[in-house]
Amino acid sequence: MYRKIDDFIKDWQHNSAGTIAIMESITEDKKHVAIVEGHNSLEFLSWHLTNAPLFFCGLIGQSLNVQINPSTPPTTMKEIIDEYKKVNEEVVNAVKKLDDSSLEKEVDMIGQPTAIGAVLRMLIDHQTHHRAQMQVLLRQAGLPVPGVMGPTKEQSNA
Repeated sequence: MYRKIDDFIKDWQHNSAGTIAIMESITEDKKHVAIVEGHNSLEFLSWHLTNAPLFFCGLIGQSLNVQINPSTPPTTMKEIIDEYKKVNEEVVNAVKKLDDSSLEKEVDMIGQPTAIGAVLRMLIDHQTHHRAQMQVLLRQAGLPVPGVMGPTKEQSNA
């Protein structure tokens, strides 16, 4: 749980930079790769991570100044990445409207009273979870896997 706005913002910016690196590794011809047919593809996960912050920020009473239809992804990875970058900035802007003491205020997290600081932690954990799935899919697709939380095997052998 976060107790300081600045701590969240630093973590979010670091975490989001890793997500952008993952998304930028996805090529148009491989964006539909999934672990098996019928599961989430690289493109789907990228779009999911682009619009999920709207949900989490909505839970804490903050709206993001972006026009996104979660059910209609853009047609290219570049467009998804551009939208993700806008959302990323808007998350920072929205959270800056809060103060440290508000992070302990409880909100309804799908029927469960949850501190705003904990909701923000879940936002980052959610992104990290899906980003890790994307790293596996990148490797499966034969694409470069950027080191997000340390060097990848390929980077270590270089």
